[in-house]
Amino acid sequence: MSLPAAPTGEAAGLARENAVFRKVIRRLVPFLVLCYVVSYLDRVNVGFAKLQMSDDLGFSEAAYGLGAGLFFIGYFLFEVPSNLLLQRVGARTWIARIMITWGLVSAAFMFVTNEVTFYVLRFLLGAAEAGFYPGVILYCTYWFPSHRRARVIALFMSAIPVAGIFGNPLSGWIMDTFHGVNDWQGWQWLFLLEGLPAVAVGVATLFYLDNSVRSAKWLTDEEKAVVERALEDDAAHHTVHGRVWDAFREPKVWLMCLIYFCFVMGQYALTFWMPTFVQSTGIKGNFAIGALSAVPYLAALVAMNLFGASADKRRERRWHLVVPSLMGAVGFSLAAGWAGSTVLSLIALSFAAAGVLTCAPLFWSLPTAFLGGTAAAAGLAVINSVGNLAGFVSPYMIGALKDATGSASIPMYVLALSLVVGAAAVLLTKKQVVNR
Repeated sequence: MSLPAAPTGEAAGLARENAVFRKVIRRLVPFLVLCYVVSYLDRVNVGFAKLQMSDDLGFSEAAYGLGAGLFFIGYFLFEVPSNLLLQRVGARTWIARIMITWGLVSAAFMFVTNEVTFYVLRFLLGAAEAGFYPGVILYCTYWFPSHRRARVIALFMSAIPVAGIFGNPLSGWIMDTFHGVNDWQGWQWLFLLEGLPAVAVGVATLFYLDNSVRSAKWLTDEEKAVVERALEDDAAHHTVHGRVWDAFREPKVWLMCLIYFCFVMGQYALTFWMPTFVQSTGIKGNFAIGALSAVPYLAALVAMNLFGASADKRRERRWHLVVPSLMGAVGFSLAAGWAGSTVLSLIALSFAAAGVLTCAPLFWSLPTAFLGGTAAAAGLAVINSVGNLAGFVSPYMIGALKDATGSASIPMYVLALSLVVGAAAVLLTKKQVVNR
């Protein structure tokens, strides 16, 4: 029996390219996921701290929602300049600076004594973290062509459900275990113990990341050539802008802002209010709340990677966004009606989380498919900063409506409507532009 012939020509070249990009993924993605897990814990652990902090400090639901949302005002104001500085000074130095700064600010939350200090620190945390997420998205464009990027970004954004799966039980455990130690409250220990790892990982970033393919000592010259050739071929399809302000004049950028805003409304409703949603079904104990809050994130972890792999395999972007967006809308609508049952609420929230969190990584395959040149850094930052204003609107809207109506159902329906609007806006994009 003769052996099958070795692949030649185009097949051999594709096999070699796939092998090189697998090596790049193994080197970069796990570390970036670690960075984002730490980032997300420090951004949303205020949702767990609320279980104790609101009572200790006398915060209303609206006051908590406002403080949670003020993070995104600082984020919005400093996002574009931060991303432009990343492009100028290099990803390694700037991402390290971001992480070290936000770790120190996050730890400082243990000293919050009233609403004013809470508001100020949430704003400063947003300013400190501004540029990290779009910076990583921009960094991915330095290493991966468009048709490989949805899967990579989905892997990177697996950090969100991973942070929920491990971070929620961890946060509950810290608050229960350390409460009263050194006369500090559990929520104070939570901020300290989850803030310092960002500083450590930030320092590690200085030694681990490379600014470009050419500077990567862990790639051979042949492997660098493979990556650079793939990026050059992909760049031929981009709308290349030479000036920063060109991004602001691109209509597609503002459509992306609308789409992302709708998706972020749902995302931060989950991350800031999930512990409260679970507690409202009658669950007692911080660790139990944390463990049950992890369930929807398990569903999201599976869904976002299945959808990401499918989108790259089929080179189809629009319907891979529309379907999970509508899943999220259905999940929030069901959660509104099933609030009295822990089991049914977790099923509905799992459906919502699987849909909403799947939208985020798949979304970024849209703007990175057509933005290029110097304005790409500004364009991605504009989309992320404007879209993340929903991170201010969403928690404040939920808190204000809960205070005004005494019900969590109305905010759920508003979130569902937002996701439907986002799905409709996705269909306004041209498939020949984004389906690559």
